[in-house]
Amino acid sequence: MTFRHSLTALAALFLAATVQAEEAKPVEKTPKLAYGLMMKQGDRLIFTPCRDRTYANVEDVSVDGSVTKVLNSVGLDRGKRLYVELLGVLDNGLLKASGFNMARVEGRCQMPGGKEESWRAAGNDPAWALVAGGEHVRLQRYGKPEVVLPYAEFKVEGGVSRYDGSAEQNKLAVRLEKTLCRDVEANGVFAWTASVDLNGQTLKGCAWQR
Repeated sequence: MTFRHSLTALAALFLAATVQAEEAKPVEKTPKLAYGLMMKQGDRLIFTPCRDRTYANVEDVSVDGSVTKVLNSVGLDRGKRLYVELLGVLDNGLLKASGFNMARVEGRCQMPGGKEESWRAAGNDPAWALVAGGEHVRLQRYGKPEVVLPYAEFKVEGGVSRYDGSAEQNKLAVRLEKTLCRDVEANGVFAWTASVDLNGQTLKGCAWQR
């Protein structure tokens, strides 16, 4: 066998081993949050991940097509472009969506909160916003000082997640329920309904995981 033929044979063996290794690589089956933009083109749902020029077709594998129904409620079927956060599995250019976190019309891409953010919640009348994760729970209200309390893992009971904390003269109770929440002013829909009680004052709004 000549030197050239030896190199060719070696390259073929290397390629075969590479292909075999790729075929043996298991496909991730655990659903994870996918962040990106979504639109409908004909009968196809197209998803483009944040900070990525690729795209994937979307297959709704949720019970009774609940994910598509929620997205249609904010205009997906009427040609609206949505920023979405969906729970699903990406497999060979196909996003199999099984759950829903949030969607906003013409919203901007957000990235996972990491260690600093586990939850966000917000509401109107009066305007307020809450961020929970890392070391703190921070509550901001329009025209009032920010309230900061130590963070602790939310207690999960069925479809409800709770937080109770106190610091100095502030006592805060957060209740997040796994029911759809529509925010007209934000032009979006969220997977969780939020109720926040600060020193007896109750604030209502929507929440989503980070």
